[in-house]
Amino acid sequence: MSAPLLFQPTPYALYGFPNARRLASVTSPYQLIEVWDTPQLGRLFTLDGRPMTSVGDEFIYHECMVHPNALAHPAPQAALVLGGGDGGAARQLLRHPGITRIVVAELDPEVVRLTREYLPQVHGGAFDDPRVELVIGDAAGFVATTEEQFDLVVFDLTPPDSPAASLYTPAFYGQLKRIMTADAALSLHLGAPYFHAVRAATLLDGLRGAFAVVRTMGAFVPLYGSLWMMATASDTLDPAALTPEILAERLAARQIAGLGWYDEHAHAGLFSASRAVRDKLSQFLKPAR
Repeated sequence: MSAPLLFQPTPYALYGFPNARRLASVTSPYQLIEVWDTPQLGRLFTLDGRPMTSVGDEFIYHECMVHPNALAHPAPQAALVLGGGDGGAARQLLRHPGITRIVVAELDPEVVRLTREYLPQVHGGAFDDPRVELVIGDAAGFVATTEEQFDLVVFDLTPPDSPAASLYTPAFYGQLKRIMTADAALSLHLGAPYFHAVRAATLLDGLRGAFAVVRTMGAFVPLYGSLWMMATASDTLDPAALTPEILAERLAARQIAGLGWYDEHAHAGLFSASRAVRDKLSQFLKPAR
């Protein structure tokens, strides 16, 4: 039976799909997980009513969260995904042949179970690859206890006003840096600048207090109903400085082809925020030191 599937990013905005079909609904100890089928974007899943990933456009978000940093690094070998239970980030990381180890630290096993069953196009069998280890449990606990070192970190988490709130703090960034190599980089999603400007600015301020090089990215994601902002952070790497020529060389050397959104031509635009977005965020960003 079809029913409207509506999302409300703020009390004053509403969007969604008038004819969606719910395929599964599970209340885990952490959240309500639902899987839906829509005519526009195919299957998607939500957490506590928030849109997470759809088959129709997941590649936009996951490619942007993974490839700019992975290509900025000359030879990444180990990656850590915080959250990421749908397997989309791991799938993109596996495209880089030099990466020999990926740890996905996901809190909720029900997210993994449901997305493995209903959204195989998103994970592409990533959790069956021997290079990928799925760690079920608190990501903060994993970071606090592991002795491993990682070249790439992907924050594929629910927003800061969720159970993941403690992972968006200066204290946690400090813990992360303990397990990041000298040339490591992380990526993090900020939200929609027109819906979440204060949140995005707060996250950027936190990253700038912890890392020397912080850059913003922006891409329209249909499921999120808006331009969606992300960020990269590192003490040494600057993916925004990569030229199309260098990117083309590295994509070819790593035999990465067939991406749906990201390539050497889209890269510069990804890192070029419009004046309207810059003005929006500047209202809430702390002055540069």
